[in-house]
Amino acid sequence: MPCIPCIVALRRHPETDSKAVENIEARVAWREDGALALIYHLKGDLKRLRIPSPRPPCRGNRLWEHTCFEAFVSVKGTPAYREFNFAPSREWASYAFRRYREEAPAEDDELVPAIIADSTCNGFQLDAAIRVDRFLARDPRVPLRLGLSAVVEDKHGRLGYWALRHPPGKPDFHNAEAFALELGWPDPDAGHQPTVGKR
Repeated sequence: MPCIPCIVALRRHPETDSKAVENIEARVAWREDGALALIYHLKGDLKRLRIPSPRPPCRGNRLWEHTCFEAFVSVKGTPAYREFNFAPSREWASYAFRRYREEAPAEDDELVPAIIADSTCNGFQLDAAIRVDRFLARDPRVPLRLGLSAVVEDKHGRLGYWALRHPPGKPDFHNAEAFALELGWPDPDAGHQPTVGKR
């Protein structure tokens, strides 16, 4: 079970249309096994959205061109970061970057996320868990910075962009200003309760 979660609301980018979506909420918590648990809940009219049915998990590509939930993970004070994409189909992708949009080689064999996706009474929920400790050196003195976001496709192929924070201009989840959540590493002696703060 995850520890006490941090619950945040994603905001729609002002230049995109998402009338079928009322809101998107994300929950973040450390699990007892050390994985970072991410829960995205979309409230809206699923009949007006393109939400692919779940199938066996596999690596995908260009998942952001359709409905997709995303997490960007970095260590405060460093330009390097990881991008994770989680599709309702349970396809996933992971990318490493040295700095803003400068891709770096990455070994993903041990980063396969656990994904559960299903409709709810008022929308759709996707749960994902990633092992942050397998690509970041843990330093209790330095918190993580997270950018949480979503791309939602409607039945007409229009995309709506949602994020914790939108920098000025067109949607850009890679912009460091979008990494708006700070998360402390879990403290085993304090019941795995992390420090959490909005930047």
